[in-house]
Amino acid sequence: MNEKVLKQLEFDKILNKLSDLASTQEAKGECAGLKPVNDLSLLNRMQQENEDALNRIFKIGTPVFGGIKNIRQAVLSTRQEFILSTRELMDTASTLESCRQLKAYGGDDNDSLNDCLSDLFYCLDPLPQLVAAIRRCILTEDEIADDASSELKDIRRKIKLSNDRIRSELNSMINGSYKTFLMEPVITLRNGRFCLPVKAECKNQVPGMVHDTSSTGSTLFIEPASSVKLNNDIKELMLAEKQEIQRILSELSIRVAENSEQITANLDILKKLDFIFSRARLAADMDAMRPVYSDDLSFDLKKARHPLINKKTVVPIDVYLGKAFDQLVITGPNTGGKTVTLKTVGLIHIMGLSGLFIPTADNSVIGLYSEIFADIGDEQSIEQSLSTFSSHMTNIVKILRSYTKDSLCLFDELGAGTDPEEGAALAQAVLNFLHVRKINTMATTHYSELKIYALNTEGIENASQEFDVESLKPTYHLLIGVPGKSNAFAISRKLGLPGYVIEEAERRMDDKDAGFEAVVEKLEAARQELENVRKEAVLERESAKKTKDELEHRYSRLEKESDRIIKDAKQEAKEILQKAKKEADETLRDIQKYGGSDKEGIKKLEADRRRLRESINSGNEANEKKDNVKAGIDPSRITIGMEVEIVSSGFKGTVATRPDPKGNLVVLCGIIKYRTNCSELIETVIKDPYEKKPHNASKGSALGHAMTISTELNIIGQTTSDGIAELHKYLDDAYMSHLTEVRIVHGKGTGALRTAVREALKKIKYVDSFRSGEYGEGDAGVTIVKFK
Repeated sequence: MNEKVLKQLEFDKILNKLSDLASTQEAKGECAGLKPVNDLSLLNRMQQENEDALNRIFKIGTPVFGGIKNIRQAVLSTRQEFILSTRELMDTASTLESCRQLKAYGGDDNDSLNDCLSDLFYCLDPLPQLVAAIRRCILTEDEIADDASSELKDIRRKIKLSNDRIRSELNSMINGSYKTFLMEPVITLRNGRFCLPVKAECKNQVPGMVHDTSSTGSTLFIEPASSVKLNNDIKELMLAEKQEIQRILSELSIRVAENSEQITANLDILKKLDFIFSRARLAADMDAMRPVYSDDLSFDLKKARHPLINKKTVVPIDVYLGKAFDQLVITGPNTGGKTVTLKTVGLIHIMGLSGLFIPTADNSVIGLYSEIFADIGDEQSIEQSLSTFSSHMTNIVKILRSYTKDSLCLFDELGAGTDPEEGAALAQAVLNFLHVRKINTMATTHYSELKIYALNTEGIENASQEFDVESLKPTYHLLIGVPGKSNAFAISRKLGLPGYVIEEAERRMDDKDAGFEAVVEKLEAARQELENVRKEAVLERESAKKTKDELEHRYSRLEKESDRIIKDAKQEAKEILQKAKKEADETLRDIQKYGGSDKEGIKKLEADRRRLRESINSGNEANEKKDNVKAGIDPSRITIGMEVEIVSSGFKGTVATRPDPKGNLVVLCGIIKYRTNCSELIETVIKDPYEKKPHNASKGSALGHAMTISTELNIIGQTTSDGIAELHKYLDDAYMSHLTEVRIVHGKGTGALRTAVREALKKIKYVDSFRSGEYGEGDAGVTIVKFK
């Protein structure tokens, strides 16, 4: 695709945004060099990469490429036996560490992240042994670790000892016979050798070698003769240290060379991943979607937005071409958005053909064009003696010479810049030339002749940019199928041009043109009215649907709640009866076990148990009869205020309305109105909810427990959840058995069980206090609990 069109449509600005999102220099180069293609398999692969990268960003965040350095040339140089510097080796280690982090981000063990990027992450080899070797040997760019080799460590130990010896010797001179000859009692370093600052007049008193003088000449820096050998030893050791460091760097460089193929493979993968995630991040920033590629060069862009306009202010447009018509003629006032529409269509196609997501709604379709031609903007040139018309016509000539059957052509103000009649005729001829050859084309114009041409020619459609005449502001909405108006008279009237001038202008218009403009105006008014009606209908439909859904939800929730309450109540009643029966049986067994020879009392208790069981059974039978009762009341017998029960729900209430012909009526149950049918009702009497019932307090259930409950609970070795569950059950039994104090044995261990026990005790209302066991009671492994 030609570079001029990419520049005209501002694709370079998209690439700049993309490059800014890349982290590595190599990936930035890939971004800057991105070009449109029409290879469908390549585009689908790139779009799948974008989609999978975007899914990963939403699920686990954005990967970090910050530690990757530009080391390709350094790594390749090691194959020629070059020795890398400490900086280059540290950059290599940093890059490989980034490989390790990205490999972890890739999620080898996470099946939910198995996508087309998984193989790339899997192929990364962070070479941990090489990284460890580099990090062990090199501390900073200027410092090699002592432990880099045993030889280096030994050399540095000797250097330290020699430094200590020479400093000791020089200090003895400073504090001894040379004290009066020195300018200052300090040791200095000159040319890598230890010296003393001697007064110039005393230089003959200190035998040795002069290495430097002060700026005034009053001080000479002399290396005493007695320390020359030690200084020489240090110099030799420092040279040995330098050679050993060079040997270490050489060994590390050899190891880099041995792994150079894997390192360069890693760099290729890192570049590709950075490029892919840059595209995904651009899609996220633009709220872009994956395009669908058509197989017939048609396109259908839904809610398309120009990617370089602020997404909070840009007005989305719906635009399509290539199915029912292959040309679209867009008319409308200046600054109405016609040129932006052309650029939006062109730029979105270039982005999609470059493997990027496009700023549209989901399932938007773009054409697989091999070329996009555009004549947009004023390209007049003084140097080339080109006027506005000439520059436009030069571009049009190139387009008509270069087009192919799978091209998209975009013309802005086709035929402008010359005599209107000639310009309109040329514009029609150009459009007809492309229309006959089925070339998809979009053109903007102010010419009425082109609107009429589009109306009368099959396969060409009018479109307009909507304009609000009242506010003199464009709405930027694209209306396909409706020819637009320039609104010159309306805008002039709003701006204050005298009415008689506008009337004169209207009289001077050709009758044919004036009639056409009047028809267009009426069509636009009718369209706006229908659009307002449609919007109101949509709002009403949405409101009605919302109300219906809410009512259905409430009704469903009430039905479920009603069924749940009835079910829970029946279950609770059954459990109460079963519990009472069980406690009675347990009490009798305990009395039989511990009651001794009181046989008469035992016989009496046995008789009581039989009566209790008969009472429970009769209650169950009553409930079963009630469940099996046949519902239904004759509608003629029903009166308002009659007390009834709804068999299906078990609710009792009073009749609030008379039955209708189908037997439907309303029953008031408390404050809730239930709509039901006569067939669901049985007549009943609602008992007084305030009627007092006799209550006989019985301690029979506690009797058995009091005889068997222990004063100690041992939960050592249990998990926290099991131990706490057993603790609650035990404390309930102990409290019901009227014990005043119990002992909980939980052990010391890690303290987790003890902490859980005490947190649970704080929440139990009938616990008065608790404390740790004292000496002889079990210390911290025991908690003593007192009840209220």
